[in-house]
Amino acid sequence: MSVRIVRQSKFRHVFGQPLNREQCYDNIRITKNSWDSNFCAVNPKFLAIITEIAGGGAFLVIPLQKTGRINVSYPQVAGHKGPVMDIAWCPHNDNVIASSSDDTLVRVWQIPEGGLVCPLIDPVVELAGHQKKVGLVQWHPSANNVLLSAGADCKILIWNVGTGELLFGFTHPDVVFDCCWSWNGSRLATTCKDKKIRVYDPRSGEILQEAMGHEGAKPQRVLYLKNGMIITTGFSRMSERQYSLRSENDLVKPFCLEEMDVSNGVMVPFYDPDVNLLFFCAKGDSNIRYFEITEESPYVHYINTYQSTSPQRGTGMMPKRGCDLTRCEIARFFRLHSSGFCEVLSFTVPRKSDQFQDDLYPLTAADVAAISAEEWAEGKDAVPVLISLKEGYAPCQKQELKISKKPNILNKMAPKNNEPEPAFHKPDKKIQELMEEIKKLKSAVSEHDHRIKELEKTVASSHRAFSGHTQVLNNRGEDISYEEV
Repeated sequence: MSVRIVRQSKFRHVFGQPLNREQCYDNIRITKNSWDSNFCAVNPKFLAIITEIAGGGAFLVIPLQKTGRINVSYPQVAGHKGPVMDIAWCPHNDNVIASSSDDTLVRVWQIPEGGLVCPLIDPVVELAGHQKKVGLVQWHPSANNVLLSAGADCKILIWNVGTGELLFGFTHPDVVFDCCWSWNGSRLATTCKDKKIRVYDPRSGEILQEAMGHEGAKPQRVLYLKNGMIITTGFSRMSERQYSLRSENDLVKPFCLEEMDVSNGVMVPFYDPDVNLLFFCAKGDSNIRYFEITEESPYVHYINTYQSTSPQRGTGMMPKRGCDLTRCEIARFFRLHSSGFCEVLSFTVPRKSDQFQDDLYPLTAADVAAISAEEWAEGKDAVPVLISLKEGYAPCQKQELKISKKPNILNKMAPKNNEPEPAFHKPDKKIQELMEEIKKLKSAVSEHDHRIKELEKTVASSHRAFSGHTQVLNNRGEDISYEEV
């Protein structure tokens, strides 16, 4: 007689439950783009969804409390000239969102408190550096205003959004499928069309590790874990969906490589670094699998699967500071349906006590940056600032940058009344001489023009004195004769 040993875990009984339809969002024209993107991004204030629009690209930004049916005329962020490919909320400012588009541009937007009341077409800053469509944008986890963009031109560019400057950039060997920052932002993991997984130094563009990933030709996804391990999802040569766990110091030998099922949808991993939970979602799937990651073999432990009757078009995950602690909610997902419905799905751990559950809610990432963009560019690394949720989440004050080169665009949206006008540089001596010469020429031309007009008047008056004629008209106003004077 065999005895089945059940692994002990506090997440063994986690279950997902959709909220009532009144607490969800409906009547949304979700984009029909086939790009492998989540099409959805969420934070504790807003829900952003890429939408379908004629003649360009746009996305909706809806306050979380505005549930129910969304009016078709609801204002959108509509500044791109091509379809929007990806969107990402800034982790250090819940009112700032970045978007990338088929028009080769990356734009950063400032969303007003309370949401939009009119269409937003003017970004805070526009980042132009790619030659082809930009399919991916990601914010640095701990450095303020540092944004990464990856395009179909095989370029990875890292920007200082606060000044609009390009900090670093390098060319990838092939088209980038996915990339992810490490926990402290000192490394960058990428997956590529050539099926390889690479670990980069984001400042120098140096390849630190490189290995063959999944054998299938379909896109692969990559995710950096808190402990330096790397999770990838992809396909086998027989089109079976797989996931693997590797060390950032040795990508060649995975700790585990597991096959899940046979399906066409690309597995998108979502990670909760606080409790080491891993969620797998895929476009076209009607389920969400979740796993727990441990330090012991087999490292990735299957927990359960949320089953649904309708497939998802895209998925977004709420940061931990936006979850409902009173219900022991450890994760909240926003599932987009092709019908235009956005379903809110809550994952909870059943607990009878009303007390704060310390084991479910350890310290989590705050909405303030640990370092500035200039410090990171100079070589400094830092893990994200952590806060406790025991007393509830309260938005932190925005971190002000001390930039000497250029003003911070995000913190200076409009000039103040008492600010002096910007001073212009004084032109050098040669430019002053040219400007004086131009003034003299303009004056001479004006004098000649005045003299010509006087001569024309003299000639005209002389002609009227010696010759002329009088026009005779009939009663219908037609010419019938002329009489000499």
